[in-house]
Amino acid sequence: MASSISARTSARHTLSVSPLSSVRSAQTSQLAIRAANPLFPCAKLSQARAVVAAPMKVSKHPSSSCLANRQPSKEVLETWRSADAVCFDVDSTVCLDEGIDELADFCGAGQAVAEWTTKAMTGTVPFEEALAARISLIKPSLSQVQDCLEKRPPRISPGIADLIKTLIANNTEVFLVSGGFRQMIEPVAFELGIPTENIIANRLLFGTSGEYAGFDTTEPTSRSGGKAVAVQQIRQDRGYKTLVMIGDGATDLEAWQPGGADLFICYAGVQMREAVAAKADWTVFEFQELISELPQLNTSQ
Repeated sequence: MASSISARTSARHTLSVSPLSSVRSAQTSQLAIRAANPLFPCAKLSQARAVVAAPMKVSKHPSSSCLANRQPSKEVLETWRSADAVCFDVDSTVCLDEGIDELADFCGAGQAVAEWTTKAMTGTVPFEEALAARISLIKPSLSQVQDCLEKRPPRISPGIADLIKTLIANNTEVFLVSGGFRQMIEPVAFELGIPTENIIANRLLFGTSGEYAGFDTTEPTSRSGGKAVAVQQIRQDRGYKTLVMIGDGATDLEAWQPGGADLFICYAGVQMREAVAAKADWTVFEFQELISELPQLNTSQ
């Protein structure tokens, strides 16, 4: 696979060909991805995959200067620094794109699915309704998922790799909690050094010939309030004292409640959702803002 990859552009993102100081150079990783599910236990996405660290100029929303939470309070900073677990949303947070929108576009249903994604992320329709509607429009086969991952590798957000390295160096556990699909998130987790058991996400199901057979509706992230349930379960199972949720959407904000996340940080570096940002404890546009408030230990290992 070529050693250099040109980042794709879209109407949603403005890309820069000049790398930011906080962004690693674009690179690829050879990954083996398992499509583990009860209907198709032998399916394997075993071909090499790429995950791209894409440079991007972050364009702050015009109203961002009006947000009262752009400067964190002392209490917010103390909570952030003491967190023993951090849960990240994936789409438009850890990655630049909405994974389901990318898959839909690849399968020829992009516009219709993107409209449902906007409804889901702004909270105007129940998440389970939006998820079912989107996946019914796509109905991807296993081979389509394979081809999409190979031809449109996930693009890692600028600075996220450094943030996760810093958290791990500070003995903070990292989780990916997403309403997207595990098969498309596993290569991202691999690239960032996050164990697969720390992924809570939906799962596509396939028949014995690789045909689409639905998705696992028992996953908590397949329905409204699911991220809150997932975060509460993580906290209960692991016994964490302080847990932080970072994301861009209404479903991420839902995780901020008693027994769940103690702190919600809105990352608006890709999508600025004003209703969500206004309710967050802290709104950031670059991950470096979070890194700079953590103890700087050796992350070169």
